[in-house]
Amino acid sequence: MTSIPETAAVVLGATTAAGAVATALLARSRRALVARSAVQSEALSASDRRAQDLRDQLQLLGDEFRHLVADRLPGLALHLVSSHHPVPGLKHQVLAGTEFAPLHEAVLGHYSDTVAKERRRIDASARAALRGACQDIQALSYRLQTQVESLQSDFDDPRLLDSLFKVDHLNEQAIRLVQKAAIVCGAWPGHVRPDTYVVEIVSGASSRLHGYERIKINSRLLASNLAVVGRAAEPIAVALTELMANALEHSRDDLAVEVGVIQTGSGSVCVTIDDAGTGMSAEAARRGARLVSGEDQQDTLLTELGDPPALGFAAIGRLVADHGFQVSIDQVSPYSGVRTVLTVPPHLLTTIDEEVEPISAMAPLPAAPPAAPQWPTPAAPNDAPDEAPDEAGDLPQRRRRARELNRGETPVIESRELNPEEARDTWSQFQAGLAADRDSTDSKEAQ
Repeated sequence: MTSIPETAAVVLGATTAAGAVATALLARSRRALVARSAVQSEALSASDRRAQDLRDQLQLLGDEFRHLVADRLPGLALHLVSSHHPVPGLKHQVLAGTEFAPLHEAVLGHYSDTVAKERRRIDASARAALRGACQDIQALSYRLQTQVESLQSDFDDPRLLDSLFKVDHLNEQAIRLVQKAAIVCGAWPGHVRPDTYVVEIVSGASSRLHGYERIKINSRLLASNLAVVGRAAEPIAVALTELMANALEHSRDDLAVEVGVIQTGSGSVCVTIDDAGTGMSAEAARRGARLVSGEDQQDTLLTELGDPPALGFAAIGRLVADHGFQVSIDQVSPYSGVRTVLTVPPHLLTTIDEEVEPISAMAPLPAAPPAAPQWPTPAAPNDAPDEAPDEAGDLPQRRRRARELNRGETPVIESRELNPEEARDTWSQFQAGLAADRDSTDSKEAQ
């Protein structure tokens, strides 16, 4: 039999071996646990870092979004009103290369389009309302003008006539202010003129202004019967009035404004207006040149014309766009002021028969009386043949009176200074005659 000590030794050895194995396994398990713990700790640290990065990025985006709402959008709104207001950029340039920068720019673009469309809608509504009011006021002013002219023909008291003349002149200035507002809002000028002498348009334009006595007009036209076609006569008169008004306003009350009327070799007529004022700044000149050019009329809003709005250049630009003449305001006058030039192209010019009163091409023509038989009259032996005056380029020609010149005599063309008061009186009498003719025609048609 096996002895007890031997058995105990075997059991002890087995136990020791098992303990050693268990100890090894325990050590391996512990190392594995330590490794897993280190991995989990690193993952937890990385997760904490990612969470902190996300918190920092969220705070950065929130700060940038607040900057977008509080600074960039209001800055863009001001920039849309006036381009000299800057639009702020990103507050954190680190976002410039991320996907969030295009999103912010898309928000700005959508906001800009929405504001622009809404401004145009509001501006169109304001123009429509103002246009309707101006046209009503114009109609009443023209009726008042007709009544005043009727009173002028009914009375011969010098004091009363002087008062009526002052009332008529004040009403003419009121018509001018309302007229240019209506034109800016898209209305027509309000008058259909007949073919009108160029010099009468210039002098008539000056007579509409307070301070007209300071305007000195000098005409050097080759043909005295040169005229502007009826459809463009009133628009050109309005444009000249606004240019002269600007020259009077920006020069001292004791300084004259010189106006010259010449015909160029191309057949155009140029009206130059020189003042001795302080001139315009570079920015004002650029803005004015853009307005009178007639370009981008739809982009010019009433709110961009100042408070109160400066309507003169905007009205000129609309007339230029509609009727095809040209205006420049970017030259310096010989007196260090501003020189403005209005150019009437040949297709807006014609000539008038000086023996026959011109009738507007846009007005209904009165019925012509039956023609009386014409018998030829023998010419006297010593009568010299009539010579036609110089032609003004390739202008459309109406029947005109031939000038009588002796053989070998050369016509002398002299410059002359026009009298605005006489021109205004002639203009008023001409309007009264047209009104009387229209009333007579209407009464005949009613019968």
